[in-house]
Amino acid sequence: MPLKNEGTRLGRRISTTVAGERVDAFLPPALPPVPPIDMGRLHSFHDAANRAIGQLNAMASILPDAPLFLYMYVRKEALLSSQIEGTQSSFSDLLLFEDNEVPGVPIDDVQEVSNYVAAMTHGLNRLKEGFPLSLRLIREIHGILLSGSRGSTKQPGEFRRSQNWIGGTRPGNAAFVPPPPEHVLDCMSDLEKFIHADTPEIPMLIKAGLVHVQFETIHPFLDGNGRLGRLLITLLLCDEGILTDPILYLSLFFKTHRRLYYDMLEVVREDGGWEKWLAFFLEGIAETSIQASNTAREIIDIFETDKTTIENLGRPAASALRVHQLIQRKPIIGVPAASAQLEISIPTIRKSIHHLIDLGVLREVTGKQRGQIFVYDKYLEILNIGTEPLPR
Repeated sequence: MPLKNEGTRLGRRISTTVAGERVDAFLPPALPPVPPIDMGRLHSFHDAANRAIGQLNAMASILPDAPLFLYMYVRKEALLSSQIEGTQSSFSDLLLFEDNEVPGVPIDDVQEVSNYVAAMTHGLNRLKEGFPLSLRLIREIHGILLSGSRGSTKQPGEFRRSQNWIGGTRPGNAAFVPPPPEHVLDCMSDLEKFIHADTPEIPMLIKAGLVHVQFETIHPFLDGNGRLGRLLITLLLCDEGILTDPILYLSLFFKTHRRLYYDMLEVVREDGGWEKWLAFFLEGIAETSIQASNTAREIIDIFETDKTTIENLGRPAASALRVHQLIQRKPIIGVPAASAQLEISIPTIRKSIHHLIDLGVLREVTGKQRGQIFVYDKYLEILNIGTEPLPR
């Protein structure tokens, strides 16, 4: 049975044997924390995060093409979250892969990122249909996350039936050993109850921060826990109406501050220091919301400026504007693909692309005469901020 919360925030160590080696696995107390969260220490952080999310929701409501922004933003989050786990994909690799072009990294890396997009989209669609954020949905999302990639042998969509660990080469020298497998279902059932519990004394942003750490501590799957745990934050906030659109993702914040992120998780597990973690988490919410708002403004400005420039072309403007609309969705494109998607002849597409090159909107990146690829540089530069793969 999971450890019920009987007045302590501290979990307990359970001695277990893995591959003939005795190790101490960690069993966390059920949520909510006891004693309760000291909101007095978090008011300023919580207010700042709430204000920033309000501004982000307001920005999303005036976007001229919100689905387009979401389309790209979801892909950026997928990339960042996968990079934290070690994939070496770039934004360009993902876009090339989705257009059936060959990326510059191993296909498995890009497949993992593409799976994340599919898993995220599935989760959000299920919530819109009224399906609850439940263990069943979490398993569904996990199954998509790991399908057809390196994780496909790690029981996609199933809670683990063997011991896992974090850091180190084996459980005996690991940085952290999650609960033994026989405790996973009980721990996750407790977490599901907390997600759906009526807890008016716990603001939703705080609740999301609690759920994220508890999920990462249980580590219920053999692979994909980090990616799914980060995705849970956005799913929770969308499900509760805190976010009007799924445009808040913390992976860039966690990637930038990854050492502190792991330290904060350890503070909760070792000392019950939830307030320290939550202050860090709320800072991340505020910072990330502001970044997303600023990014949206920059993108709108670029699109509007370039559209005005193209309109001054005269007769060629009509087809060039259609290409411009396409590269807002596909900022890396070739002539045949553009022709097929817009149903415009290849000669006309080629002329329009050359006009856009002359105006500084597009740039050819292969240096070849055949199979040329054109990039919407200014747009891609914004999307690429923070997406450099971590060193191996």
